[in-house]
Amino acid sequence: MYTVYGTTRSRAFRVMWMLEELGQPYEMVTASPRGPEISAVNPTGKIPALKVGDDVITDSVAIMTYLADVHGALTFEAGTVQRAQQDAMTQRLCDEFDSVLWMAARHAMILPEERRVPAVIETFKWEFETNATRLSDSFTGPFLMGETMTIADILAVHCLGWARGMEFPQVADNLRDYGRDMRARPAFKAAGAKLG
Repeated sequence: MYTVYGTTRSRAFRVMWMLEELGQPYEMVTASPRGPEISAVNPTGKIPALKVGDDVITDSVAIMTYLADVHGALTFEAGTVQRAQQDAMTQRLCDEFDSVLWMAARHAMILPEERRVPAVIETFKWEFETNATRLSDSFTGPFLMGETMTIADILAVHCLGWARGMEFPQVADNLRDYGRDMRARPAFKAAGAKLG
């Protein structure tokens, strides 16, 4: 059985949703960044972490990639063009969505107050909106990679929800509808119902 360290209101949710999609059992250890629970398994104090036997994997995207490869689901086969395209989309989302949201969150509430530059948040909102428009223009659905759901979808939908929670600009209708449909999936709901 897998053990997930983190909270449902963090990037750990991506891992939980992935495990629910895969139908894999897991236990949840509620852990806050740099708290004692996570620091015991990840010296950086960052969440999420996934314990696999005696081994620990960190970073939500690395964890999802590992799970997809091990279980042969939510991914294209390694060494194929489709997998390279999936990896490119995943890295694009990390760069254009996740990192923009993370930097905005840092300047809104995470950095020490004297290190925050609140004015820069508007720039991050503009950057996110620009990137979301570009993604919307190329989106044909039903998933980011066409007919196949992959880890890129979990990453994208988690970021879209994060952006909504931070009151970032609204995305185009096709991305909004895509996010709504993905959040209606039973696995998404099951992960959201977990404590933590």
